[in-house]
Amino acid sequence: MTRIVLGLEYDGSAFHGWQRQKGLPSVQATIEDALARIAAHPVRLHCAGRTDTGVHASNQVAHFDTSAERPLNAWIRGLNALLPPSVAARWAKVADARFHARYSACRRRYRYVLLNRPERPGLWAGRAGWFHLPLELEAMQTAAAFLLGAHDFSAFRAAGCQAKSTVKLLTHVALRREASRVAGDFFVFDFEASAFLQRMVRNLVGALVYVGKGAWPPQHLKNVLESRDRALSAPTFPPDGLYFQGARYDPSFGIPAPDWDD
Repeated sequence: MTRIVLGLEYDGSAFHGWQRQKGLPSVQATIEDALARIAAHPVRLHCAGRTDTGVHASNQVAHFDTSAERPLNAWIRGLNALLPPSVAARWAKVADARFHARYSACRRRYRYVLLNRPERPGLWAGRAGWFHLPLELEAMQTAAAFLLGAHDFSAFRAAGCQAKSTVKLLTHVALRREASRVAGDFFVFDFEASAFLQRMVRNLVGALVYVGKGAWPPQHLKNVLESRDRALSAPTFPPDGLYFQGARYDPSFGIPAPDWDD
């Protein structure tokens, strides 16, 4: 058996998340079914980070085992010929059996793109979140600094989250504004950690937007974090602007490093 690792990108708008679900379209099922046609046997994909309904990925990493002998470029060409336009394979590598897309990951990163203007998006619908009131960048940056380090993020997880531990190490948080004369202002939120709780990023963005619009002072985010009480936090932000940007692995595995632009 050969272990193949894939770099994938997809628009999650038409899918009910990554994970295969009976009777519902999923990213995993779409790619597995295409791979099975190429390999001529059933294929099981394991990914670096499962994405929820409507969430996108710019560099999802996934692996599968196969008995089929194919050139690496055949997996890419074959997949891209069979996949819908919203899903594409970017690269393929052979890895040894020690590698696991999920369990071998050292760090993961998500980006949330938020359009900030009075009018709802048309061109960016499904590709960016939207908030209609002006946001204060410096206030959100001050609040975001309280999130760095190891914390219990219970106040920012989904009710149905089944993570064994709610303590996560957030190693990088960055916020910036990108002005566009055509579309309006975009706010870009980057979060990097060893792992994330379910809907953690969308809940963090919602809380930071509360700070940005002036509903909370920056210090209040620290109070919410320390409370570990989801009921005291802000509503969950929509999935539209959330992108899984990939995972970083020990260089010994030979997996392409993600092009995180920090």
